[in-house]
Amino acid sequence: MREDIKQILSQVEKPARYAGGEFNSLPVKPSAAIKFLLCFPDVYEVAMSNLGIKILYEILNRNEDISCEMCYAPWPDMAKLLKDNDISLFGLSSQTSMRDFDIVGFSMQYEMSYTNMLYMLDLGNIPLLRKERSEKDPIIIAGGPCCINPFPLVDFVDIFCIGDGEYNDEKLCMLLKQAKTSGMSRADFLKMASDIEGIYVPEIENYVKRAVVPLEEAVFPTKVQIPNVEAVHNRAMLELFRGCSRGCRFCQAGMIYRPVRNRTVETLTKYALDLVKNNGFEEISLSSLSTCDYPDLKQLLTAIKPELDKRGVHISLPSTRVDSFEAQYAEDSRLSSITFAPEAGTQRLRDVINKNVTEEDIFNSMKFAFEKGYSSVKLYFMIGLPTETEEDLAGIVDIASRIKKLYRECAVSKKQLSITISTSTLVPKPFTPFQWERQISLAEIEQRQTYLKTELKKIGVKYKWHDGLTSRLETALARGDSKLGKVILSAYENGAIFDSWDEFFDFEKWQNAFDKFNIVIDEYTSEIPVDANLPWDKIDVGIDKEFLKREREKAYAKVLTQDCRKICNDCGIRVAYPEIYSEFCKKRVDR
Repeated sequence: MREDIKQILSQVEKPARYAGGEFNSLPVKPSAAIKFLLCFPDVYEVAMSNLGIKILYEILNRNEDISCEMCYAPWPDMAKLLKDNDISLFGLSSQTSMRDFDIVGFSMQYEMSYTNMLYMLDLGNIPLLRKERSEKDPIIIAGGPCCINPFPLVDFVDIFCIGDGEYNDEKLCMLLKQAKTSGMSRADFLKMASDIEGIYVPEIENYVKRAVVPLEEAVFPTKVQIPNVEAVHNRAMLELFRGCSRGCRFCQAGMIYRPVRNRTVETLTKYALDLVKNNGFEEISLSSLSTCDYPDLKQLLTAIKPELDKRGVHISLPSTRVDSFEAQYAEDSRLSSITFAPEAGTQRLRDVINKNVTEEDIFNSMKFAFEKGYSSVKLYFMIGLPTETEEDLAGIVDIASRIKKLYRECAVSKKQLSITISTSTLVPKPFTPFQWERQISLAEIEQRQTYLKTELKKIGVKYKWHDGLTSRLETALARGDSKLGKVILSAYENGAIFDSWDEFFDFEKWQNAFDKFNIVIDEYTSEIPVDANLPWDKIDVGIDKEFLKREREKAYAKVLTQDCRKICNDCGIRVAYPEIYSEFCKKRVDR
């Protein structure tokens, strides 16, 4: 370890965050043609729970021409010491300064981490604005779900990877190797990069089609870095499939990760056993947007459970739906707590959002869980959904009350029932049927939260809620255009960092940034005319805009759309990606 770094580590709260040397880290290749720094703009413990960066780290380091290292947002105590001692933020494996890498790539998972990207670039002594970077500066790239609307970040990022990142990061590295060998200018490299499918280059302003990979043949890491500090989720993650067929009208991930792509049971069985053997985890999470929708889940559990039981490894299903909770799955859990997301308190509103879940589904699942010994329930709902009324809010309280009654009637556990209701506010996201909806005002958010606090307290139910100011800002950033770049920069200069952390978030810093440029947040949170030009219209995710409009109309008519695994709803995906569109879905379409 570099001596200057070693000297400051004893002065920070958790020096192991910055020490490197994680078990299963891949060796640095000093002679590699391209040095890639993979950055996650949040603290080490959060980053170490993210599967996406583990996949990219594995793919890039498999290539002999690429040496990839990791970097995370340092806690403010470390950031101050870096500044005070004139030390640039660095890659964890070699302590190479950020500015000495060829490519610095950011995984953007949440809009509230935008200022953290600037924070890391600043600590790395790299110009924040792309137009101020020289030929000697690293190429700054960004990918992840937030980049599906890249325009709020175009002032800062040289290249956006839109969609699946399994192929494009490596393609960019090989293109940069060619550019370096031939003496190509930065501008010429960016021009060539814009020809790659899934690559958006702000300098070129090219139209771009989302990159989609066939999942079964994609790389999946079974030997992953084990963190020096306990991660938020300290478990192995096994991605069963990508995408979702349910079509919830508020859910961006369910739209932008289409089409559904499954891995086979044989592949997943091998991955599961290798993950446990190579990493020593005591828990493996079967991960997907809606894990219980994996068509061969029972077969997979039958294949892996005996072997995992021998090793004392627990299987968790983190994304259980209330209408697919079955005995086979429940018996694989050692937890006493069960989590469901009905999303809305009445059937009418669940039909509006296309949440194909009935009250019968909810209470049948609860009855089954209580008969199996569960004594703790967590339920997730949304407020501010289109057409929401007081009756819908009262429905949330009613569901909680009826669950308590059901527990008294059928529980086998002697423990007192614990119910926690959590609500988030609808953030209308790009490429969803609700992308044109208004977000309810701060006053409306607080009014609804106050009602639920009062009524749930009366029946002894815990209530958690998401801060309304954060939700308002998240919507502005999610639906933003290029004008917001100067606001983001100003907010960072005002001291906004770690905005996803309650103890750091200061809305006044953001409000001052908006005011400085006479930009009003309501401009981005108000209803958008359906015929308006949208900033993200330049991005083709494969979803037909007319489909989104039809789904919005069906929402207001309270008409359900069937699961895509049962019938093709003509969203545009099978036309956009015919080579990847699943055989299962083709058969459904052709019937």
